[in-house]
Order: sequence, then C-alpha cells, then structure tokens
Amino acid sequence: MKMRIRAALAVGVVGAMALAACGGGSASEGGSGDGSGSSTKLSIVGFAVPKSANDAAQAAFAKTPEGKGTSWKKSYGPSGDQARAVIAGLKADYVHLSLEGDVQKLADEGIVAKDWKDGPNKGIVSRSVVVIAVRKGNPEKIKGWDDIVKGDIEIVTPNPGSSGSARWNILAAYGHVLAQGGSEADAKAYLTKFFEHVVALPGGGRDATTAFTGGTGDVLISYENEAILARQSGEDFDYIVPDQTLLIENPGAVTVDSSPKAQAYLDFVLSKAGQTEFVKKGFRPLVDGIDVEVEGANDPSDPFPTPKDLLTIDGDFGGWKAAGDKFFDEEKGLVPAIQKATGKS
Repeated sequence: MKMRIRAALAVGVVGAMALAACGGGSASEGGSGDGSGSSTKLSIVGFAVPKSANDAAQAAFAKTPEGKGTSWKKSYGPSGDQARAVIAGLKADYVHLSLEGDVQKLADEGIVAKDWKDGPNKGIVSRSVVVIAVRKGNPEKIKGWDDIVKGDIEIVTPNPGSSGSARWNILAAYGHVLAQGGSEADAKAYLTKFFEHVVALPGGGRDATTAFTGGTGDVLISYENEAILARQSGEDFDYIVPDQTLLIENPGAVTVDSSPKAQAYLDFVLSKAGQTEFVKKGFRPLVDGIDVEVEGANDPSDPFPTPKDLLTIDGDFGGWKAAGDKFFDEEKGLVPAIQKATGKS
C-alpha cells in the first residue's frame, strides 16, 4: 500500500508541474481572429477543474461583440494555492476558484470588490455535485458511501490542505450520515473510516483524477463534471451519483483593477450562451432552458439526475465560514484531527 501511495503522490507532483508549465507561466496569444487588429489580454486565475469549460466559454465569448479581440493568460492549480498566489502578486483580471472563502480572501485584501457576491447569483459561476468514480464495470459493486469504507477498498481524494475540491468531497461524505438520520458522532466515526481507506491525497482535483486513471485506488471522490470530462477525454471508468450528496457551487469574480472586458466575460459566463459551454463540459446549469446532450454523462440526454438528498453548504453546514472553522481549521478542525489520527496528514 505504501508503494501505491508514493506512486500516487509522484503523479500528483508531475501533474502540478505540468499545470504550472502550461498555466501560470504561459499566455494564450491571439484574440478573436476577426482581423480587427485590436486586442485585450486578460489574465484568468482558477482552480484546475473548470479549465476546459473556461476555454470553451472564452472561445465563444471571443465571437461576441463584447469579446472581440480578447486573448488570455491562464493560470490553473489547486484553489487555495491560487488564491495565495494572487495575494502574493500573481496578475488576475478574473478568478474562478473552488471555495467562497478563497475569493473572500482576495476581497479582504482589496483585490476583489467587497460586494463581489451581492448579485443574484451570489458570486457563483459554476455548479456540480460530488460523485463516486469506480473502475469500469464497478468490480467492487459499490452503490454508495457506505460501500467505500468496507473491506480493503482504497480511496483517492484530493488533499484538503490545498484543494477546495477535497473540502466539498469530505463534507459530502460526512453529510451523508446526517442525511440518513445519523448523529454528528456517527458522521465523525464514518469520516475516520473514510480516511483509514484513503491511499492518496493529491494536491488538487485534477491531480486526483490523474492518480486514479493512472491506476491508484479503487474509488475516486470527485466532481460530477470532472468525471464527465475525463470520460469525454477517453478515460474508461464509471461514476455514481450517490443518493446523498453535496451541491458544489464555485465562485468567480473580477478584480478591482481589471479591464472592463473581464466583467463582460463574467456576464457572458452567467448568460445562457456561457452556461451552455459549461454544461457541455459536465457542469450543472445556473440558468434554465439549456437542452444539450452531454457526452460522457451516464445518460447524455438526461445528464444531471436529481439526488434523493441534495445537501447544501448554507442549508446543512451553516455556510463556508462556519464549515471552515468546524471542519478545516488547522488547529481545532475536525478533519485535520482525523487526518493526524489516521496518519493521513
């Protein structure tokens, strides 16, 4: 098992280096290709999971009058790391991060406007749910959360110290116990078993997918859209939307000194046209009326099944501030304590 953990961590490091090479240090040259000669270069900083959706939305945006002549410099990586990089000086016109708290840190530093989440969408630009990915054919016969902490099942999930994806995953695992009528003590006991079965904690959601598709573990805890995108890209595994899961809502915002075109891009992302590009990549829509088949989904014509119990951060965990303090605080949080007790720090 130790050899498999080391291999998974190596894959995560390679993935992070690849993202840095093609993300933070590289620029997307060119614009809309309309021959106008005018160009505005915007910098996007985001967590790795929605890169393909942003790429598609940016291409569609460039074809609009508002987006004409736009080009992009792109940086993608684990959400917490990206927020810290922007605070340290990484240029950003538009940020798309995993957690509300990561954008709020930028607002607290004056990099993003204080009222960034006051609009009708509350600052949210993409939506998904937590799913369980399994090997092709589901050889372990996994149906839901209780099955992944049995026997010698090995779990891959990102590291909550760096990854917003990991925090969504962990709260979904914990919350499923409460949704079934269990107590907080029951949920804590479940989460302890969960970490006992973890064999890899890669740095981010994309690194976790890379580790799993590279052969590590029996189960990957992931975003629904990440599973769909991997299958669109040729990976051959199955995924399960559990009866009890958590609604993932990822924030986006422009920075206070950004080009006006950054706000135009944010407006486009929230429009039906922009959300259609996100839906095609496996994200659940923020607006009604989008009817497209989603390649890679379990049912491309009906890609987003409604879970029996769909938990939310605000409704079931008191919002991210309360959840962050209770579960992820480095000194007194439940999750760091469980990680330490199970040797998975």
